[in-house]
Amino acid sequence: MKSIDTAQQVSSVMRWVLFALLPGVAVYVYLTGWGGVINLVIAAASGLFFEAVALKLRGQPVTDNLSDYSALVTVVLLALCLPPLMPWWVIVIGSATAILVAKHAYGGLGQNIFNPAMVGYAVILISYPLDLSSWVSLPEGFRLSFFQALGYYFNGGLSQSASYDALTGATALSQSYELRLQSASPESIASATRGVFGSRQSEWLNAAFLIGGIILLIRRIISWHLPIAFLLGIFTVHTLIGAQYPDLFFHWFGGATMLCAFFIITDPVSAPASNRARLIFGFLIGVVVYLIRHYGTYPDSVAFAVLLLNCCVPLMDSIDSTLHGRHQ
Repeated sequence: MKSIDTAQQVSSVMRWVLFALLPGVAVYVYLTGWGGVINLVIAAASGLFFEAVALKLRGQPVTDNLSDYSALVTVVLLALCLPPLMPWWVIVIGSATAILVAKHAYGGLGQNIFNPAMVGYAVILISYPLDLSSWVSLPEGFRLSFFQALGYYFNGGLSQSASYDALTGATALSQSYELRLQSASPESIASATRGVFGSRQSEWLNAAFLIGGIILLIRRIISWHLPIAFLLGIFTVHTLIGAQYPDLFFHWFGGATMLCAFFIITDPVSAPASNRARLIFGFLIGVVVYLIRHYGTYPDSVAFAVLLLNCCVPLMDSIDSTLHGRHQ
């Protein structure tokens, strides 16, 4: 297994990742209101709780390990993939799975095979698909108050004094998939799902994650190989299929594409060690994401694509090490 060097280095890297996530967090909260804030708080609190429990049970120093921010990064990434106004206990289940199963069951930080945030998300997606299929779709000019949002989390609906009771709707990726099943024309699909330059609901969120990713690249926290290869994988399959719509920018700036490119597949533990293997890894994830979106039943497929290719990382590292040894 690959390991992360020192506690100080881990802490520094994770702080920069959290800083780079701030543009995306700001847009996420703007789009989702208090629901997004509560999502993040529930995920962070439960994730840190499960991290402390796991460390205590394993006889590890709790305070020192919590201060490396790795658990916080994991659950923040998970929360950013979740629509607001989900049942609070679903978020807790996702956090528990990510921290206890995907991270500590494999030996803790630096030992996990699979990306912990994507494991938590995949468990929620398989177990509670309806909760993940709908995002907030409020009437124009209407925003939930903090107490309305809190009540929705714990009561499953709005109070009787609220003006609206239908607050969620299908994502643009889901709408695009359903319209293609109905053999709708590219023009009608575009009018229903296209925003200014990408997916109607998530283009600005993806743009914010792109800004955060550029910060990580400038600071050399991540290398360019994984995000560029991933985006190139989506571009390649889109070009080969020749789909009229959704177009390339709909896919690049839709769903969790930029979050995946710069913050998920760049996990130093569950990604390959060499740049050559990283190029293959990122490219194949992009290919699988596009193929599932285009042909599969899941509109956004980042979690499944990442976890599937995580399985191949030991083989990629082994082959690359063998080839490198032969050339020496």
